[in-house]
Amino acid sequence: QVHLVESGGGLVQPGGSLRLSCAASGNFFSVYDMGWYRQVSGTQRELVATITGGGTVNYAESVKGRFAVSRDNAKNMVFLQMNDLKPEDTALYFCNVHLIYSPISAQYEYWGQGTQVTVSS
Repeated sequence: QVHLVESGGGLVQPGGSLRLSCAASGNFFSVYDMGWYRQVSGTQRELVATITGGGTVNYAESVKGRFAVSRDNAKNMVFLQMNDLKPEDTALYFCNVHLIYSPISAQYEYWGQGTQVTVSS
């Protein structure tokens, strides 16, 4: 079955940078939209950045100009380059992937287990 593995989280100083990676593995035909979401204690999970199968990107207003999402279709991976990090960016970051199991199947959504990003104040 499908498994998403996230990496790259950690502790960083304000203004620093971090790069998150997510790899999708399993028996599926193709990966479509991918992205990153984050959640802090007591709040709802929110969108950070997404990238479509065609490469179109979308960012939350709070991260525009600082974060960059990219993907490697050959490796079924999605990345999130985070620059000029702020304490407000501290959260558990989740990888999100939409995929299909055959050329005519419906799309299914999967989530990673999350990787913690902590920006010190």
